Amino acid sequence: MTNDPSRAIAHVRNFCIIAHIDHGKSTLSDRLLEATGTIASREMAEQVLDRMDLEREKGITIKAKAVRMLHTHTDGQAYELNLIDTPGHVDFSYEVSHALSACEGAVLVVDATQGIEAQTLANLYLALEHDLDIIPVINKIDLPMARPDQVAQEIEELLGVPGEEVLHVSAKEGSGIDQLLAALVERIRPPRGAESEPLRALVFDSHYDSYKGVVAYVRIVDGLIEAGSPLMIMSNGRRVEPLEVGVFGPNMRPVAQLGAGDVGYVATGLKNVRDCRVGDTITGADLPAPEPLAGFSPPKPMVFAGLYPVDNADYADLRDALEKLQLNDASLVFQPESSVALNLGFRCGFLGLLHMEIVQERLEREYELDLLATAPSVEYQVLLSNGQVLNVDNPSELPDMSQVVEIHEPWMHISLFTPTDYIGALMELATGRRGEFEKLEYLDERRVVLGFYIPLAEILVDFYDQLKSRTRGYASMDYTFHGYRPGDLVKMDILVNEEPVDALSLIVHRESAYDKGSLLVRRLKDVIPPQLFAVPIQAAIGSRVIARATVKALRKDVLAKCYGGDVTRKRKLLERQKEGRRRLKRVGKVDLPQEAFMAVLRLNE
Repeated sequence: MTNDPSRAIAHVRNFCIIAHIDHGKSTLSDRLLEATGTIASREMAEQVLDRMDLEREKGITIKAKAVRMLHTHTDGQAYELNLIDTPGHVDFSYEVSHALSACEGAVLVVDATQGIEAQTLANLYLALEHDLDIIPVINKIDLPMARPDQVAQEIEELLGVPGEEVLHVSAKEGSGIDQLLAALVERIRPPRGAESEPLRALVFDSHYDSYKGVVAYVRIVDGLIEAGSPLMIMSNGRRVEPLEVGVFGPNMRPVAQLGAGDVGYVATGLKNVRDCRVGDTITGADLPAPEPLAGFSPPKPMVFAGLYPVDNADYADLRDALEKLQLNDASLVFQPESSVALNLGFRCGFLGLLHMEIVQERLEREYELDLLATAPSVEYQVLLSNGQVLNVDNPSELPDMSQVVEIHEPWMHISLFTPTDYIGALMELATGRRGEFEKLEYLDERRVVLGFYIPLAEILVDFYDQLKSRTRGYASMDYTFHGYRPGDLVKMDILVNEEPVDALSLIVHRESAYDKGSLLVRRLKDVIPPQLFAVPIQAAIGSRVIARATVKALRKDVLAKCYGGDVTRKRKLLERQKEGRRRLKRVGKVDLPQEAFMAVLRLNE
C-alpha cells in the first residue's frame, strides 16, 4: 500500500491486457486476481471486472477497468501490480488508448485456435506507439483445436520475439499463470517519476457518483496525493478538496495517499461533470506543477444519430444523463437539435454502430429513459457554389441541391482477416458496397488479409454482420479513417401523408437511390399502422417522386344497417364516408412508431 514505508517505485508494475475480442482477456484477469489473492475464492465470479449488466449479457468488455494486486516474486520481494483490463472491440479502441497511457507494459493475448486477428494488430500498434514493453501470451492451449506452436511462429514473425519467450497459458484452467506473474515483474520496467517533485496525475477515466461527485481515475506520474490536501485541475485552474483518495481492489478502497507510479482514484466532490475531463492533469493547489501532462487528442466521431425522448417532458433528464455518460465515455459527443416529427432531442456522435447501441441501452437502463433513435448517418463535406464548405452530419440539414457543387463522403481503409476458403465471398461483399480492392496478403498457408477502400456509409449498418455470416464467424475486421472523396450523392426525402419526415431523410448514392427508396417505402408501409384515411408514403429526390406505397384506410362498413331499400340512400352514406376521410386526411397526423426509424437500418438486408 502507498503509506507502507517499505514501498518503492521500483516495486511497482503498471500493465494492461490487450487482445482481439473474445480471445480471453477478462478470463485471464480473473485468474490473475485469484492467483494474487486479490479476490477471495468465495467472491469469485466469471468476468469479475465486467461489472456492467450489458458487458455480461454481450460477453464483451466496454469500459477499461483498473485493479491493484500484490504479488510476492520468487526473490521474496513484494510487488504492486496495477492491471487495466481493456476492451477488444474496434468501437472501443479509444478506451484502449487511455488505458495504455497509464501503463509501462502490455500483455498481448492471442487465441491458440484463431491466431493473430484484426484487433490484435490494431491494439498492438497502439501499444508500440506508447512505447510499452510487450509480453506475448498464447491463451486457450487446452482446446482440442489449439495450435500454439504455429501461433508462436506468427507472433515471432510479427514482433521479433523468439518463439520460446512466448508464454503458453490456459486462462480457463489456470495453467501458466505463475510464469505470467513472474514475467510481469521481470519484463516490464518500473514507472519513472519522483515523489519529491510537484504532483502531476493524469486522469485516464472517470465516472459520476451522486455522493462523491466526479470520481477521477488517475495515474500518478510525479509527487504524492494525500487525502485531504487541496488539489487543482490544470485545464481550468479549478481548486478541489478531495473527499477520498483510494485504489481499486477491484472495489474502491480508500488509502491515506497515492505515490508516483500508482494507479488509483480521487473523489473530487465536483458536481459539474465538465470541470474534470479525461486527459486533464491534477496537481497540488499549494505547489502546482509548471507544465501539465500531454492529454489525449479528442476522438473523432464517425457515426451520427438523433436521440429523442418518447415523452417530451424527459428532455432535461436526457440532457443530464448524456452529460453524466459523457464523463464516463469521453468519445460520446452531443448537441441539441429539433425535428418536426420528433420535437426536441440531441444529435449524438459515436465511434461506431456498436458504440451507438451501447450508449442507447445504457441511457435506457441506467437512467430509465424511453428513447427514439433516428437512422445513423456519417459526416459529409458539402462544397457550395459560393466556395463555402459545410460539414453536414444530419441529412435534413443538407442545403438546397441547386447551391451544392459537390458532396464529399468519408472513406475507410478496412483489413479483413479470413481463412482462404472465404476470399470470394468477402470480395463480393466489399465490391457490392462500392469497395475498391487494394491488396491480398497471405499470413500463412490458411489465412489471408484483404485490404479495401470503402465508403463509411456502406459499412455502417450491417457490414460486420454480413462479414460474420458469410465466413461462419471466422473473419475479423479492423478499419481506419482514410479520407474524404467526392461522390455522386443525393438527398432522398421520405414523405408520409405528403409531409416530409426530416428524421427519415437519407443521403444516398444516385445509383442506389431507386432501389433504396422502393425498399424503404415498402418497409414503412408494413410498420405504419392503418389510419381512418389512406396514407401515401413517398420517396423523393428534390421534387421528383421515385417510389410510392399506400397504407390503406381502415374500412368501416357504413352499409351494415341497410337491408335492401333504395340504392340512393346507400350512395349517400358512402359519399359522406368519403368526404369524412378527405377532411381527416387534411388535418390527420400520423404517429410513426420506432420500427419506422429502424426500417432504415435494415435497408441492406
